[in-house]
Amino acid sequence: MKAAVLRGVRDIAVLDVPLPEPVGIDPVLVRIGAVGVCGSDVLRFGVGKGYGFPLVLGHEMSGTVEEDSPSGALRAGDRVAIFPCIPDAADPMTEIGEYTLAEKYDYFGSRRDGGLEEFLRVPERNLVKLPEGTTLIAGALVEPAGVALHAVRKAEVPPNASALVIGAGPIGLFAAQWLRILGVVRVIVSDVDERKRAVAQHLGFETLDATTGPSDELALAATGGRGVDIAVEASGLGITFLQAVHSAAHRGQVILLGDLSTDVALPKETVSRILRRELVLRGTWNAVITPRVTNDWEMVVACLGRTLKVDDLVSHVEELDDAPEVFARLADRAGWSNKTIFAVSADALAERAAALEASLSASLAGSLEKAGAR
Repeated sequence: MKAAVLRGVRDIAVLDVPLPEPVGIDPVLVRIGAVGVCGSDVLRFGVGKGYGFPLVLGHEMSGTVEEDSPSGALRAGDRVAIFPCIPDAADPMTEIGEYTLAEKYDYFGSRRDGGLEEFLRVPERNLVKLPEGTTLIAGALVEPAGVALHAVRKAEVPPNASALVIGAGPIGLFAAQWLRILGVVRVIVSDVDERKRAVAQHLGFETLDATTGPSDELALAATGGRGVDIAVEASGLGITFLQAVHSAAHRGQVILLGDLSTDVALPKETVSRILRRELVLRGTWNAVITPRVTNDWEMVVACLGRTLKVDDLVSHVEELDDAPEVFARLADRAGWSNKTIFAVSADALAERAAALEASLSASLAGSLEKAGAR
């Protein structure tokens, strides 16, 4: 089968490799459909941040079941989202369903080969069936949407709640959508990138231009000095960590979603604000697929195409053969990108072609309408 193999820093090649070995309990053969590119994938490619080489990247995955699962719950042809964490059965956190909080676990795309290959063998428990009609490209976004939902569910939503999300990347925009879905009345999104703010506005959010001032000061001005009930840090920077704290109202909640790429020092003023405003800081990590039905991932799947919008976040859909060029471009920031997805299977490539055709048709219709108006 074909796979994009990361052989070293900035060295990725599309090669023929053997079919994957079974892993975990009741493994099922899955034809990979689409794979999203996470910022952590770009770091593994660009600077070698990870667990060694060679490695097949990709932990945001969807696919099609190639064979009936051992329990019979999944049938050949079913489309699924793939939960990337393979739990360690001996860990106490696994016993309570908190797989990613365990001291030891395996993980597709970081500790073992992931989705940028044509097939994977995946434990049946890690497969979440997608609703009829869900595209494979949308299915690849279940993982980041689940991470954002897991974070937002940490907050208690008071009546007439307001929220600020700092960072309008895919995770931030998923968090903003979940806040709205879970009952927050006013959701504000802040970012320095004009095009990302435009995506947020398209999704119906109020935005703040963080090039004009610190996000906390802008949020305080927008709320008459009160601050927001829930502040979500989704940029992963020390400075935005502090801004999230300073944007919170009395008894506000600060959700720390971004994995910081820089150190942060807590000034005495910031600590005093946490104390005097009785703020709550909540850490969050990954997502859960337990218990059945009421877990993060199954809620994401239930909301796909209904209250949760995913297609608007996708800026690029690429082919597996182009992985070396795509990762180099992302690592070098040689072009703008919001969410890049690899269409791996023929079905996913057909979805990309259909989406491009629909986009061209809509663009042509808009041009004709404007010409007619003249």
